Amino acid sequence: MPSFSSSHKVNHNAEDMFNLVADVEKYPQFVPLCQNLNVRGRKELEGGRSILVADMTVAYKLFKETFTSRVELRPEEKVILVEYLDGPFKHLENRWTFEDAGEDICTVGFYIDYEFKSRTLGSLMGVMFDRAFRKFSSAFEARADQVYGV
Repeated sequence: MPSFSSSHKVNHNAEDMFNLVADVEKYPQFVPLCQNLNVRGRKELEGGRSILVADMTVAYKLFKETFTSRVELRPEEKVILVEYLDGPFKHLENRWTFEDAGEDICTVGFYIDYEFKSRTLGSLMGVMFDRAFRKFSSAFEARADQVYGV
């Protein structure tokens, strides 16, 4: 199964970075390949946690696919967990972590592993997805600079 992980420091605090990543409705404005994102529903849980179900449409040239995920936001832990529900994947798991590392500095951890249902689609899209995931961290960091200042 293809996977990708990264961990690096950014010049923003963990709470701000958590909030930025948790604001999934804004992804089409800056996330690579994300053409559309629609939140189907949101449920507030105890301890400030919440769960949402969202459809994300990714597009690149002639390729366009929509998949559904369950997103669990854990603000107290500064963790976001994404679980795949439906679409072109056989499996997709994504995890974000945010840890303060000084004044207005945090370490952002990003992990994803996935497998397409179709080998053909996997071979066509695998390289492009890998490149996009490598750009995710910088896209979110650039967005944080824009939203919170440098």
